[in-house]
Amino acid sequence: MSDSLNAPEAPRPVDGPLRHARAKGEPRFPEGPKADPAGSHFERRIRSFQPRRSRVTAGQADALQRLWPKWGLDIDGQRVVDIAELFGNDNPVVLEIGFGMGEATAQMAAAAPETNVLAVDVHTPGQGNLLNLADQNGLANVRVGNGDAIILLREMLTPDALDGLRVYFPDPWPKKRHHKRRLIQPEFLTLAAERLKPGAIVHCATDWEPYAEQMLEVLTAHPDFENTQADGGFAPRPQFRPLTRFEGQGLDKGHVVNDLLFRRVQHEVQPRTGA
Repeated sequence: MSDSLNAPEAPRPVDGPLRHARAKGEPRFPEGPKADPAGSHFERRIRSFQPRRSRVTAGQADALQRLWPKWGLDIDGQRVVDIAELFGNDNPVVLEIGFGMGEATAQMAAAAPETNVLAVDVHTPGQGNLLNLADQNGLANVRVGNGDAIILLREMLTPDALDGLRVYFPDPWPKKRHHKRRLIQPEFLTLAAERLKPGAIVHCATDWEPYAEQMLEVLTAHPDFENTQADGGFAPRPQFRPLTRFEGQGLDKGHVVNDLLFRRVQHEVQPRTGA
């Protein structure tokens, strides 16, 4: 695996539209991700994410401009995505929701080039960083989605389109009044189950123990999933999930990280009986 996956990105020279002051209403990245791809086409619901604004480096901006038309997907909810066309092959596809700065995503993609990764986030610097890492390390199996993963699942993917789902360190929304914003809820799992093939693995990880307990409770109770652990509890961190800097910082503070690995079950179709 290339050491460059964890190395600081080298700044790239930025020319043209990335330097000039933008006029009011001018897109931040004319060839890059849209600010709000779904717009007002869909009902306003309680969001499980909160867009973060932070500085985009020159290298990230360059990657967004150069690579978004090739490897980016704006989640607008206006079309059904042809997964094979998006990746250019029929390899298995794993959806990753919330990838931060993309270091772990890039490492996992490099370690399993036969698996396609559709990584979705709303954090522009992270989108640019993951595109940059994919470019520097020749990762042709990574595509970056911009927008609401719920709209992607509900409007843009077909049944059985996915071979796996990863949700690593989602926002725990620790205040009780915000628990309704947590992503891992029965309704979300029902939607995800419709897009996951039988046998597909849902892999969640969190360093917020109350959220881990809720995840375990909700996944265990859902009829479309079964725990891969015989004791019905949390799973050891699998070797294929890298230890990220964020996770390392949490461990240094005494946080406990829990992994959950659940399998999409195949329900037997009961034959109809005659009247």
